[in-house]
Amino acid sequence: MKLWAGRTSGETDRRADDFNASIRVDAAMYRQDIAGSLAHASMLAKQGILSAAEAEQLCAGLSSILTDLDTGALSIDPGAEDIHMFVESVLTERVGEVGKKLHTARSRNDQVALDLRLYLREETQQIQKLLLELIDALREQAETNRDAIVPGYTHLQRAQPIVFAHQLLAYCMMFRRDYERLRDALRRMNVSPIGSCALAGTTYPIDREFEARALGFDGVCENSLDGVSDRDHCIELQAAYATVMMHLSRLAEELILWCSWEFRFVELDDAYTTGSSIMPQKKNPDVAELVRGKTGRVYGNLMGTLTMLKGLPLAYNKDMQEDKEAIFDSLETVRQCLAVFAPMIATMRTNKPAMYQAAGEGFINATDLADYLTKKGVPFRTAYQIVGQIVAKCMAEGCVLETLSLTEYQLFSPLFEEDLYREISLENCVNKRISYGGTGPHSIQHQMTVIDEFVQHEKNLY
Repeated sequence: MKLWAGRTSGETDRRADDFNASIRVDAAMYRQDIAGSLAHASMLAKQGILSAAEAEQLCAGLSSILTDLDTGALSIDPGAEDIHMFVESVLTERVGEVGKKLHTARSRNDQVALDLRLYLREETQQIQKLLLELIDALREQAETNRDAIVPGYTHLQRAQPIVFAHQLLAYCMMFRRDYERLRDALRRMNVSPIGSCALAGTTYPIDREFEARALGFDGVCENSLDGVSDRDHCIELQAAYATVMMHLSRLAEELILWCSWEFRFVELDDAYTTGSSIMPQKKNPDVAELVRGKTGRVYGNLMGTLTMLKGLPLAYNKDMQEDKEAIFDSLETVRQCLAVFAPMIATMRTNKPAMYQAAGEGFINATDLADYLTKKGVPFRTAYQIVGQIVAKCMAEGCVLETLSLTEYQLFSPLFEEDLYREISLENCVNKRISYGGTGPHSIQHQMTVIDEFVQHEKNLY
């Protein structure tokens, strides 16, 4: 007979039992479930709802269950309805009738809401640590490549010269915001729903704040209906996970391009590539491709949870059991991707000569040539047109701006002088980018300092 039997016999069809059960998913939260029960038992004793002896029995029994599950001495029964019922059943077997008192002044509705918040808080903090490792790896590569000149692209067309460090630091900034999004989501989530009970609270004189503090929460849900019936913290976290994956996917796409023979900007370590079953020359960036592919999976989980919640009336509905499978899958996917991405970046080798050669083609210093005329008083639009004509001439004659003679330059404008060649050298094009946030050396140093200070500050919090 089910623990919830009473109004009904508790007997359900075996197929309905299997369909209704969530133990295969929520078993992952056994530590959180037991932690919540330990805090609940202590609160009940503090308030005189249970005796100190009863609470001691309950806590000893719960602790023994936790130890046995951790060591493997006890296995979770796959036939149990959910992790809450499993723990309560084993507890009652071990401590007797007093085990049935643990559920006083709570419901599975607020219990599962509590377990989920505890679990997501812990697991998301692990994601944050992995993000810091990735940011650190990117920052180290930026340090190594602060002098590597490479084409910057728009529309996948060569646009202007930058240093490769600038490109890598752009991703550092993106992942830093991802980290901060997760931190903000955790802050909003870190309030305790326990004490909301089924939906309306309880008639017992409980101390919700005591229980919340014991579990590391900043406060309690202010409305019991809200406490058990919303999963917006799941939505917010999944949106943040999806954004992490979007940034990983963009970087993965660039790695795939950079590894190709058409670019040859970087080479990934053999540990993060595979070969072909038929083409012996191949070195495929499979890890990066898988990360790119798994991004859609995390997007789908977000959309599935949004859709599940969109038409639910208050308060709890069984539909909400679908929240955990989606967000647990997203958590694990993001964790796996970050765990492999950071060392892949750390062991990546760059081909600076290939980068420089690519930067020397495609007229990516054309803007600097236009700026040269502008600084001599030519309106920018006029300078733009003149340089466009020069580029067209070079393309027709198979040369580049650096190799066009001064005599030919002066056919387009008498303002061109010998110093133009220094102005359009790739090194000078990079070094004179002095604006804040740009690709110039002082800006790159500042960006690396900002990232380094951020990583060190956050690591010190753990």
